[in-house]
Amino acid sequence: MTVFARRARAAAGRMHPELSLVSYTLLGHLEESGGCRATDLAAHYALDKSTVSRQVTALERAGLVARRPDADDQRVQLLHLTEAGRRILAQVTHRRRAVFRERLAHWPAPDLERFADYLVRYNTSPGPDPEDQDAHPAPTATA
Repeated sequence: MTVFARRARAAAGRMHPELSLVSYTLLGHLEESGGCRATDLAAHYALDKSTVSRQVTALERAGLVARRPDADDQRVQLLHLTEAGRRILAQVTHRRRAVFRERLAHWPAPDLERFADYLVRYNTSPGPDPEDQDAHPAPTATA
């Protein structure tokens, strides 16, 4: 898993030098969710609020994310992708998919099916019990 994570970070840097893997995933979630609060991002990815705050600030400075008041509660600021954010996310997503297709092009179909099944299984399995996390806190992600 460590090698996989290192490769993913390195690949993210090659896809777009100004967009870290954490930034890419945050942009992806904002696109998928249609916008959300920074605290929602922190909770979704189990990241420290300060980590998300630094990432969001960098994304705002780059013009990829903007804050808007929540229509239901004007005190709440929701993060949304800007047009530039959508464009960069689409470019990076396209490049990532091309790299995956190239890397997996020579895999036999049964191997691809098993790999896909394992990824689905891994991604849908429940995370650790929150009570266990208190005893063994997870390290925070940095970009």
